Amino acid sequence: MSDTAAVKAQWAELGQMDRAALRVGWAGAFGDAPPHYLSMTFMRKALIWHAQNQHFGGLEADVKRVLSAAANGKAVTPQATQIATGTQLVREWNGQRYLVDVLENGFRMNGEEFRSLSAIALRITGTSWSGPRFFGLTDRRGAGQ
Repeated sequence: MSDTAAVKAQWAELGQMDRAALRVGWAGAFGDAPPHYLSMTFMRKALIWHAQNQHFGGLEADVKRVLSAAANGKAVTPQATQIATGTQLVREWNGQRYLVDVLENGFRMNGEEFRSLSAIALRITGTSWSGPRFFGLTDRRGAGQ
């Protein structure tokens, strides 16, 4: 049975479960009994979410960090916009034009590879800059455009 078929079958099974069976399923999936006030609909949705994570993989680490920070009331700073591989960034600084190629795992300027745009901005200016900001990929507050 494919992962998709298995998840669909589990969804159909969850639809037939009563509250007691859902509570048992919850304890098995999450390691503890659910709070008494949860609705059956919510428990079904949480259990199918759990099943999907098991079959298809969960959230990426950076997404988990952002969600955890937001859940704890911390301000979440938007990340710089993802730049497609093959894009070429152009920046003029002190009368000189700089061309940066976006690679799959970094950047290239003048034949030299860099891990970040900030490292390139440091090389160009001699001072510490936010690379995405230096190349105009974020506005003045640091938020992606």
